[in-house]
Amino acid sequence: MKAKKAAKAEAAVTQVPPMDIGISASDRAQIAQGLSALLADSYTLYLMTHNFHWNVTGPQFNSLHTMFMAQYTEQWAALDVIAERIRALGHPAPGTYKQFVKLASIKEVEGVPKATDMVRHLVAAQEATARTARKLFPVVDAANDQPTADVLTQRIDVHEKTAWMLRSLLEE
Repeated sequence: MKAKKAAKAEAAVTQVPPMDIGISASDRAQIAQGLSALLADSYTLYLMTHNFHWNVTGPQFNSLHTMFMAQYTEQWAALDVIAERIRALGHPAPGTYKQFVKLASIKEVEGVPKATDMVRHLVAAQEATARTARKLFPVVDAANDQPTADVLTQRIDVHEKTAWMLRSLLEE
């Protein structure tokens, strides 16, 4: 009898309690799904920007090479923030190319475009990532999820500002 009580007490201690952070399980799942799409777009944008950093050529080489490095470095740090928010909501973060391709709204760029076309691709990808983040706001607001709203606000700000800066390179 004592052994049964001890085993029962030990099992109770080792069991993970259900998550109760004030956001329902269904809202957490829906938010995690939206954040997973944002993570996929963010990773795809990171990879595109890093690729362009490596492969840019032409008269704007130095300025674009440096700008792309600053952008992909910022993007790299953001990946962790988004993935950890998904984990904090109790869900696994996607982390494979296969998952990212399935979830991302941004398509890969074939070949090595000219520098100006790289900028155009990055404008479109920055804006797409901002749209993906913005789409999640109604769910996040309804769930009263301020930490995710904060992540989304910060990401939208960065993507819109970066798109504006890149777009200005295309103006005459």
